Amino acid sequence: MTKTDHTPLAEPVSPREIPDAAIAMLDAEGTVVGWTHAAEQLVGYSAGEVVGRSAAHVLSPAEDAPSASAFAEQCRAQDGWSGTVTVRHRDGHPIKMTLRISLLWGQDAGTRWLVSVTDIGALSMGAPKGAVRESLLAHAPIGIAVYDSQLRCTWVNDVMERHDGTPRERRFGRRLRDSLPAVEAEALEVVMRQVLVSGTTMVHEYRAWSSTDRRREHAYSASFFCLQDADGTPLAVCSMSVDVTGNRRARERLAILSEASTRIGSTLEVMRTGQELADLAVPLLADHALVDLVESVPFGVDPSAGSGKVNGRPPVLRRAGVASIDPAILKLPWVREEVIRPFPTSLFATVLRTGRSYLESVLDTHSGPWVSHDPVRTQKVRDSGVHSLMVVPIRARRCVLGLAVFGRSEEPMPFQEDDLLLAEGLVTRAALSLDNALQYARQRTAALTLQRDLLPHHVGGGAALDVASRYVPADTDHGVGGDWFDVIKLSGARVALVVGDVVGHGINAAATMGRLRTAVRTLADMELPPHELLAHLDDTVRRLSEEDADALDQFPAAVGATCLYAVYDPVTRRCTMARAGHPPPAIIDPQGHITFPDMPAGAPLGLGLGLVPFESVELQLPEGTLLALYTDGLVESRDDDIDVGLNRLGAALAQPGSSLEDLCSQVIETLPTQAPADDVTLLLARTRGLEPAQVASWELPNEPTAVRIARQAAARQLSEWGLEYLVTTVELIVSELVTNAIRYGGGPIRLQLIQHQVLTCEVSDSNTSHPRPRHPHIIDEKGRGLGLVAQLSRRWGSRSATDGKVVWAEQDLPSKAVAV
Repeated sequence: MTKTDHTPLAEPVSPREIPDAAIAMLDAEGTVVGWTHAAEQLVGYSAGEVVGRSAAHVLSPAEDAPSASAFAEQCRAQDGWSGTVTVRHRDGHPIKMTLRISLLWGQDAGTRWLVSVTDIGALSMGAPKGAVRESLLAHAPIGIAVYDSQLRCTWVNDVMERHDGTPRERRFGRRLRDSLPAVEAEALEVVMRQVLVSGTTMVHEYRAWSSTDRRREHAYSASFFCLQDADGTPLAVCSMSVDVTGNRRARERLAILSEASTRIGSTLEVMRTGQELADLAVPLLADHALVDLVESVPFGVDPSAGSGKVNGRPPVLRRAGVASIDPAILKLPWVREEVIRPFPTSLFATVLRTGRSYLESVLDTHSGPWVSHDPVRTQKVRDSGVHSLMVVPIRARRCVLGLAVFGRSEEPMPFQEDDLLLAEGLVTRAALSLDNALQYARQRTAALTLQRDLLPHHVGGGAALDVASRYVPADTDHGVGGDWFDVIKLSGARVALVVGDVVGHGINAAATMGRLRTAVRTLADMELPPHELLAHLDDTVRRLSEEDADALDQFPAAVGATCLYAVYDPVTRRCTMARAGHPPPAIIDPQGHITFPDMPAGAPLGLGLGLVPFESVELQLPEGTLLALYTDGLVESRDDDIDVGLNRLGAALAQPGSSLEDLCSQVIETLPTQAPADDVTLLLARTRGLEPAQVASWELPNEPTAVRIARQAAARQLSEWGLEYLVTTVELIVSELVTNAIRYGGGPIRLQLIQHQVLTCEVSDSNTSHPRPRHPHIIDEKGRGLGLVAQLSRRWGSRSATDGKVVWAEQDLPSKAVAV
């Protein structure tokens, strides 16, 4: 016999479900002394051909089987043996079967062997459900006793003592009434006599007090078999009994399912959840487990509900989980994260399409479309020894998310219906976790997309600033937070720097951040001073908060956002800034000295503290000054005071010769090694001033002659800059702007031309009213000046100034004329 070692299962199965078992009794030398009718049906030998002969001689072993003597010695050393064997039928064909050899004791320390055999092939060919269960006898703790024709005990195994507490020495030569209550003994003996007369198997349940559990009476189910001698005469009755007090198998299943609730879904990572399902299934349910997910699932995209096909073909799968009792098996066709393309007519495609589980108790690896489609992989499956297979769809909300595949190779018992039920229970729990992970992945993808679209892809400070930035979310795995920063180019070569912080993480914080960033950009286009911009932003935040609360039928809640807004002018080299509850910037002069300017803190945005106005401060910054704008996550921690963080930031930045990118990296490297408790944002800007030759300005009288003076001055300056081709256009713009200043403004008029990345023409006056374009009728003689300016300029606008307003217009410059 070719044998496979096997560790017995702990769960007995009731023999009530067993029809006629194949039982043989051997003496100590391996000679058959008893045979059943079922054994004859299984291997083709009658009792007359077997009894009195060696079992090894009758059941011709395979060529690679150990010798009979060696095998007998192994059985004696282990008090028996269980596993899978291959024998030859009387007509010569091989039979693969499960087999259990149990050691029996007799008087005077004599021994015999009881052999229980089941054909594995018959189990998969539509055998009765009872026959399926019978195979478990090869692994169950079974009490065995043999009674002669007078119903006296002649042989017994050690398990029987645990059933009723009667030592084997007190059984020999006695009947059941000596070890069981009279009523129970009488009923069992009636059954035993019927077995001797009919030669068939019968089952009866009885009750007894177990020697291992004296707290309650146990229920046992006994199967009785008739052993025949060489001429077919009933020789003895064999009793095989199991404890059926509780449905232990059901409890084990519940325990496994309970464990699944804690071991599956420990994270919100889709691929991790798939691996957890595979790890739990092995070895509790299967020897090998694979979890394949529809390829879109790990990316947070729902697979389409319904057919489970894409363009008539099964969806592409990605392997999310692999587990095996044999690490070498993992090197075969099962590789994690491998892309799987199911063959359209394979059982895997069928399960994906129908959403129904598939059980193949005995796996056929020699026929079928999937075998011919992938012969290399099929051969690897054969080499792995997998002989039983279950495929269970992973379903959630009417969608098939993937497949779970379970296989057995070392475990000789094929999968049965109750195994499939357990597998479906495990997969159902995994599907819930996968669906949660899928929804999270979808939300995370949306948040990342939102934040990626809202944060600037590239920051540039034009002619005014060199800039660099870093963003480190608190949740480094998911990368979604509420911090934002921006660099906004304004008129006259000025640049606005913005850093803000919304409390919280995830898509809600990212969405709020996006709304605030959009609001800041809109307000920045209005050319408002920093303190006015923050006041408008505060109103915007409070209004949005109230609208959200109305939509949710809740009381308004504070948004909890802070912001710092600064505007740098490279012409005057002045920086004006204001903050709303945000940390002050760090300013490092060209010599490396660092200061944190004393400026009003302001209240966080959206708190409704309108009685505390925002205030702007103005600082003169030499060329080469470094500005560092950041969020509190950079300088605050649970373990250290904020001064520690500020000193750490200053020490990292006080290196005048370093590039901005290097400084950003050095600052981030100073962060504590553990993950930050809050998002970290850093925006560095090094100031640049425009050369005097890039700026020209003139004071003009507030009278009509100023128009001619302005036109002539602008023409001369453009000629000096080599921009003669712009003279005509700029003269028209200057004429219109100066005329409007004389007509509607007051006080002195100032004309300024700035050559940087564009040419800016600015006209200022002392009137604080901003111009508004008009749409004149055909017969109107006025109102067309600003319309003409708009047509001649790339863009135009106005902004408030300390002593009035500035109206400006821009012209594009050729690349060679742009001053750097």
